[in-house]
Amino acid sequence: MKKNKTAIIIAIVLIAIAIILVWNNRYLTTLRGDSADFMVWDTASITKVYLADRLDHETLLERHEDGWTLNTDYTAHPKKIDQLMYTLYRVRVRMPVSRSSHDHIIAQMASSSTKVEIYQTVPTINLFNKIKLFYREKRTKVFYVGEATKDSSGTFMLREGADQAYIVYIPGFRGYISTRYTADPDDWRDHTIFHEPLANIQSVTVEFCQEPERSFRVDNTGKHQYQLTSLADNTPVPYDTLKVINLLASFSDLRFEALLNNILKPSRLDSIKRSPIIHKISLTNKEGETSAITTFGKKVEASNAIPYEDRETDVDRMFALINDDRDMVLIQYYVFDKVLKDINYYKAGNPITFEIEHYQVIE
Repeated sequence: MKKNKTAIIIAIVLIAIAIILVWNNRYLTTLRGDSADFMVWDTASITKVYLADRLDHETLLERHEDGWTLNTDYTAHPKKIDQLMYTLYRVRVRMPVSRSSHDHIIAQMASSSTKVEIYQTVPTINLFNKIKLFYREKRTKVFYVGEATKDSSGTFMLREGADQAYIVYIPGFRGYISTRYTADPDDWRDHTIFHEPLANIQSVTVEFCQEPERSFRVDNTGKHQYQLTSLADNTPVPYDTLKVINLLASFSDLRFEALLNNILKPSRLDSIKRSPIIHKISLTNKEGETSAITTFGKKVEASNAIPYEDRETDVDRMFALINDDRDMVLIQYYVFDKVLKDINYYKAGNPITFEIEHYQVIE
C-alpha cells in the first residue's frame, strides 16, 4: 500500500512538472513568438548575438565578465555593442508591410537581408513571471533585417517562420537602423591599439627605424622610478620626469582610424609591408604581455591630376601593422604624435619647442 502511495505521489509530481514545462513553453512562445516582436526587454540577459548576411559575412558577439568578444579572437567595440543593445530594447513596429508591396519586399529581403539570432539566459521554469528556476541559455529570437523604406524613416524586418513583414523604427529617431545589425566583423572591431594604465606599464620602446640615433626605451625600475635608455649605444640618459610620465600616460588610449584588411587589395597590402618602416613601438605591461605597432609612410591619395610617383607623403595619416602583424590599419599623426617624439625631447634640460604659424616658440 505504501509503495502504491509513493508511486502515486511521484506520478503526480512528474505530471505537475510536465504541465509546468508545457505551460512555461507556451508562455515564452506567447511572449516571444509573435511575428511582430523584434525587441528584447531584458538586454542584460543576452549572452550571444549572431549575425550573417548574403555576402558570407558572419559575426558572433559573445558576452563575458570583462566585456564582449568578436568571433572569439577580438574585442568588440563597446560603443557598437551599446548601440545594438539600445536598438534591441527600443525598436518598435510602426506598421505591417502593405499587401501590394509585401511580395516585393520579401523577395528583396531574400537576397539582401541580415539574419539575426539572439541568445539569452532564461529560466526553464517561469511561473507567472514571478518564480524563475533553472536558468539556461536559449535562442529566443531569430529575425531578418532588410533595407530602409523609401523615405528612410523605417526598416523592413521579418521574424523567422512568419508570413508577415513589418516596418520598424525607434521612437524619437528619424532614420533607418539596418546598419546597426551589420554582419561584417570589421564593423564590430574595437579600434584600440594600446590601452594600458600608467601604473601597469613595465617598459616602452620607441624605434625610429630610419634614424636609429633617435630611438629609446623607458623602463619602470620601481615605484615612480624610471630609466631612459638610448638604443643607439644602450646607455642610460638623464631625463625630464614630467615628459616621461606624460609619454607613458599617453598609452592609456591609442586607437586606429580604420581597418584596411578587406579594403585594400592584397597586392597593395604586400606593397605597404615591403616599404621602408618608419617606427616600431612596443609596450610590455607588468604581466609580461606585449603590444606592438609598426608604421609605414602613406602617400597622398591619388587624383587624375597628380601621377602616383609625384605625390607627396601624407602628413596626416600613416599605415600600421598591429596584432602580431595580422591587421593593417590607418592611424592619424594627430593621435600618435604624443608618443612619437625622439629621445632628445625627453633629455633633462631640453626646452619644449613648437611652432605657431611661421614663428618658433620655446617654453
